[in-house]
Amino acid sequence: MVSSEKNIRFIVAGLLLGIFMSAMDNTIVATAMGKIISDLGGLDKFVWVTSAYMVAVMAGMPIFGKLSDMYGRKRFFIFGLTVFLLGSALCGLAQSIVQLSIYRAIQGIGGGALLPIAFTIVFDIFPPEKRGKMTGLLGAVFGSASVFGPLLGAYITEYISWHWVFYVNVPIGLLSLFFIVRFYKESTSHKKQKIDWAGAATLVISVVSLMFALELGGKEYDWSSPQILSLFAIFAVALSLFFFVEKRAQEPIISFWMFKRRLFATSQILAFLYGATFIILTVFIPIFVQAVYGGSATNAGLILTPMMLGSVAGSAIGGIFLTKTSFRNLMIMSVFSFAVGMFLLGTMEPDTPRWMLTVFMILTGFGVGFSFSLLPTSSTHKLDPQFRGSANSTNSFARSLGMTLGVTIFGTIQSNTFTNELQRNFQGMENGSQGAFSQIGDPSAVFQSSARNSIPPQILDKIVDAMSTSITYAFMLALIPIAVAIITVFLMGNERVEVPPKKRVEAKEPAAQK
Repeated sequence: MVSSEKNIRFIVAGLLLGIFMSAMDNTIVATAMGKIISDLGGLDKFVWVTSAYMVAVMAGMPIFGKLSDMYGRKRFFIFGLTVFLLGSALCGLAQSIVQLSIYRAIQGIGGGALLPIAFTIVFDIFPPEKRGKMTGLLGAVFGSASVFGPLLGAYITEYISWHWVFYVNVPIGLLSLFFIVRFYKESTSHKKQKIDWAGAATLVISVVSLMFALELGGKEYDWSSPQILSLFAIFAVALSLFFFVEKRAQEPIISFWMFKRRLFATSQILAFLYGATFIILTVFIPIFVQAVYGGSATNAGLILTPMMLGSVAGSAIGGIFLTKTSFRNLMIMSVFSFAVGMFLLGTMEPDTPRWMLTVFMILTGFGVGFSFSLLPTSSTHKLDPQFRGSANSTNSFARSLGMTLGVTIFGTIQSNTFTNELQRNFQGMENGSQGAFSQIGDPSAVFQSSARNSIPPQILDKIVDAMSTSITYAFMLALIPIAVAIITVFLMGNERVEVPPKKRVEAKEPAAQK
């Protein structure tokens, strides 16, 4: 260990607060976006508020992971916290949507350092027999924060002010900063190395181009427009240059030799697939509750609580049993629970009872929860300390990339299916009903209680049915990447966390506490 037992609890508390804050910020802003737009304007630019943050986070993860290997974890975790808090404070003061987007990018630069380095610090300060429980705890916090974010965002926006969606980070972050600065005494030696600036530049350009293409395609510009095609072309060229540069770099940003290790490679694939499919649950289930069941925005966020509890339980159990069986055995339990839960969610209809939805979410969350604790651990399994930061950041990058692609692809599928179902549902209706529908104009009225009550029942039923069908269709299609995940799990091999003999651990404990 690098710190005394007395200080460990404070270090862990600081890491948990940092992870909670950064993970929650991925989702908390979404529920406040309507109010933000009404106050600041810029309806045509609101997509930049989300994309600026995600671009900065994804581009920064591999870079900060590598830098922490080279120059130490503590300084870059503190740097990430400081920049994140600065960005949060500026976001709360934003006077326009353009300002908010710029400040969100600053916030994202800090966020890109927090999550991967936090997990890496745990591997540095805990021996193998304790890492499973600790990564389970960190994974549970990450999963619960991702689900808790929309609820907190809806509550703060409705009862306080959207500004506090950002200000709430400040006290949390300051407490985390105090614990890390005061109690974390890093002793792991780090060798200064040459920074791979060419690799960092090509990676950032490729990620930024891909993110903007996915965020703007089909929204701001047509997919076949010169702007979107140019972004994809820049992405392809920059990515090719990145691979070319990395193969020749003395100290590459992403060490591709790690992918020759079966456990590492399969862990990155699983992180990508889990990220791509889990994100659609956090997006579409609240929409289902609000538009199909007729719940409020706050209730829509609250409905995710069972999935949050399931993910916490899965993450904790995965961490506890990490030293008792192989990664593959635990991930088999995870992926099948996830698959069954997603299938059941795909069978929902407007008259599906709420209690059944709750059961489906618990089962799905339980399966996903394992990945939060197991995949970061399997990514760093049997790696020397100087490579752990890079390995952890690669895993976080893969999950974030999956989330970005997943929400874009499945969001497009859901939106197109909804439009097609609306057209199909209203084709057979009488002219009077068609006229009533045209007077309502915007089907999004089903999200507003006052407007919903004014919709004629025969029209409302058609809209609700179209929304339900489009969401459950997306859930069913999500079984395709989950099926790929099942195959990948069986390719993981039989590796497991090896615990040193008890006598050896006892002999080393006193020395570690000196």
